[in-house]
Amino acid sequence: MIKAKAYAAQDKNSPLSAWEFERREPGPQDVVVDILYCGVCHSDLHQVRDEWGGSLYPMVPGHEIIGKVIRIGSSVTRFKPGDTAAVGVMVDSCRTCPSCQKKMEQYCEEGMTGTYNGYERDGKTLTQGGYASVIVTDERWVYHVSDKLDPAAAAPLLCAGITTYSPLRFAGVKKGTRVGVIGLGGLGHMGVKFAVSFGAEVTLISTSPSKQKDAERLGAHRFLLSTDNEAMQQHRAYFDVLLDCISANHDYDKYLSLLGLEGKMMVVGLPAEKPSLSPFTLISNRRTLTGSMIGGTAETQEMLDYCAEHNIVSDVEVIPVQQINTAYERMLKNDVRYRFVLDMKTL
Repeated sequence: MIKAKAYAAQDKNSPLSAWEFERREPGPQDVVVDILYCGVCHSDLHQVRDEWGGSLYPMVPGHEIIGKVIRIGSSVTRFKPGDTAAVGVMVDSCRTCPSCQKKMEQYCEEGMTGTYNGYERDGKTLTQGGYASVIVTDERWVYHVSDKLDPAAAAPLLCAGITTYSPLRFAGVKKGTRVGVIGLGGLGHMGVKFAVSFGAEVTLISTSPSKQKDAERLGAHRFLLSTDNEAMQQHRAYFDVLLDCISANHDYDKYLSLLGLEGKMMVVGLPAEKPSLSPFTLISNRRTLTGSMIGGTAETQEMLDYCAEHNIVSDVEVIPVQQINTAYERMLKNDVRYRFVLDMKTL
């Protein structure tokens, strides 16, 4: 077994604290990654505090992982020691269903295996995530990261990056597409960067006037204040694609009305309450409301390669792991631009 140091939640009410546990010895297809950086996703906070229900403890969060390969199994062909590598939101799946065969394992019919807060396929061993010194993962769920990219700033690509890249690709965003990105946070800022790089005309839609300067810095061509009823009315039926990155409860109809003929609203934010919407808003202009969940292994590697080619990374604040509980509180106050990343060397 491989000894690992980590920061973990022992229950839903206690702050994260130092903890030690054991990873499995690598099998023939496993890659051992010495973790250098791990992004802090809002879903880490939801699961640590059992806000979605069903949380499993002790829990080591973290699914935006970048580090160096230090060992490989005898059958591994894609990696060698010294490679910069990454692990994202999932670490296994059934591997045989139609979704898995298409390398869209996030939609596995049996359910994907999450990097943490889940069970390995044996149904007994808890998975533990990236707020740790080391991880052992089947090479199918390990990704190459170009040395052109700053590893700390690239870590959030493994969730925030692929979560926004995949729906924009699915929606066919290209040069001239009118894209509205709703909400400027960890997801939204990546949505702006990708949509701009695809050649779209990009509008950042926000409730906060203070976000306009950042939106322009990130490359957005326009800014739309969603609390300005007159401005919203002027943009009715304007957009081809909307990327909804809002995790707070909000009115879907308000944004759907901004879509033109056969426009698509891609939902990646996860509100706590079930949203309501009018079917009349959908049938007007034959609009589509679509959800999207991360990306499969093939698309995640594609996204990382695209980021290396176009020099796209997240805007990050790197902090020592000992500040994770403070980071959670700051995250709740939207006091981060736009992603915390843990320096795991501080363990």
